[in-house]
Amino acid sequence: MSELTFDTLIDDGNYLGSERARQENKVLLDELERKKKARSLAVPTDDNKVKARLREIGEPITLFGERAADRRDRLIYVLSQINAARGDDAMQVEDESSSEESEEEQEEFYTPGTLELLESRRRIAEFSLPRAQKRIAQQRIDSKMPLGRIIDIRKKIFADVKNFANLGSQIGDDRPIAQVRFSPNSQILATGSWAGNVKLWNVPSCTPIRTMRGHTDRIGGVAWHPQATLTQSEDAVNLVSGGGDLNIHLWSLNSETPLATLSGHQGRICRVAFHPSGNYVASASFDTSWRLWDVNTSKELLLQEGHSQEVYSVEFQDDGALAASGGLDAIGRVWDLRTGRTAMVLDGHVGAIFSIAFSPNGYQIATGSADDTVRIWDMRSLKALYTIPAHLSNVSDVRFFRGDEALPSSMIPRGGDTEMKDSSHDTPTPSETKPAGANPITPEEEWKYRSGLYLASAGYDGFVKIWSADDWQLLRTLPTDGGKVMSVDLSSDGKLLASGTYNRNFQMFAPEELPI
Repeated sequence: MSELTFDTLIDDGNYLGSERARQENKVLLDELERKKKARSLAVPTDDNKVKARLREIGEPITLFGERAADRRDRLIYVLSQINAARGDDAMQVEDESSSEESEEEQEEFYTPGTLELLESRRRIAEFSLPRAQKRIAQQRIDSKMPLGRIIDIRKKIFADVKNFANLGSQIGDDRPIAQVRFSPNSQILATGSWAGNVKLWNVPSCTPIRTMRGHTDRIGGVAWHPQATLTQSEDAVNLVSGGGDLNIHLWSLNSETPLATLSGHQGRICRVAFHPSGNYVASASFDTSWRLWDVNTSKELLLQEGHSQEVYSVEFQDDGALAASGGLDAIGRVWDLRTGRTAMVLDGHVGAIFSIAFSPNGYQIATGSADDTVRIWDMRSLKALYTIPAHLSNVSDVRFFRGDEALPSSMIPRGGDTEMKDSSHDTPTPSETKPAGANPITPEEEWKYRSGLYLASAGYDGFVKIWSADDWQLLRTLPTDGGKVMSVDLSSDGKLLASGTYNRNFQMFAPEELPI
């Protein structure tokens, strides 16, 4: 018996499986290394030069149905394969035959712009500079707040956030809900669906208000005018939507047909965003570009390239000076709208970037990706600050909480109270009501600190999660009734959270015991 056991131990053939696993791992690692080095390859962006380079290396200059961006990707792939076969030393010599082109590629290049774009850049600078100055001045004041008081305010806010629970669910349309967005006054929810409809709903009752029809293909993005439902007239532009029919529609609140249609993209339109001034709209498209539009004239001001694959997401900074775009090439870029330059490259994800959100603090960015993570980027240090392992599948949407400048009526003390009434605290601790050696926390103080303190993420694993925005820890996990959560949003009064799902529903969440 012992002899048989010994023979079995020394001749069981397991080394074959181990060798096979090592070979498979080596193939995977080699492929990852090739892709990493392929990103650093300098290849022409001009389509004619791409064709000429393909001809030089003996490849077909074009394939059936191949677009210019696809052709450039194929050139990168072929060059990376050739260089991988030659060895690492050959990685930098792919353009020896066209050294002049390489020098040109390393330099910044500019494309002619219109006078309308020049004037828009000036207006954006005039709009953004005072806002940035005001924000920085406030941040300097906040930086002098004692740490103990910050901790007390933080505990009080997070106690509310941790009480979020499912309020109800509503069938939103005949096809998946691509995006949900609260109106600036937090009383209306806009949903865009793959059925091509934009619908408005009363919240939190979820009763329908109006269905806006104009798209003939799936809607990818919906965004509110910054002053919609506040000071903006209902007859003026209040909403924008973009769809797979290559069109962008501008909507009022009292009509079921669009006020204007913006056309020019050559591929499906995904996300759209309103500039904080309300005068411009950005759109991200599968034609590998994002574009800037003038709302008043319905003209295209800027066609911005810079991604090697489809552009999926676009968002503006609160000051209005910057825009960020994310693509299926796993790269994000931050653009200075006043100069047209790239302010920062967000390079670190290993999957497509589906969502981008600027923090209200003005210098941090959150990106949600197909690699199941949310990355936090700091524009001051020009690098990734933190990686959140957020979901088990694609992170489809990321949103920071943005509070109104004015204190919500629900938080205004009544009957001369000096503290905010909060029903989620049945037995407040002394540190939450009256910190040692400090005055009670006022509603105004809490509300001012609340904006940007937490963010929500949506994933294809069927969950919505809320994270703190200072230490990036999980605060609350909210299950939905859909297998894929496609969008999430937080109301500006802090009372509601909405999610849109692949199974045609949208869900409403609110803190437990909160009167609505």
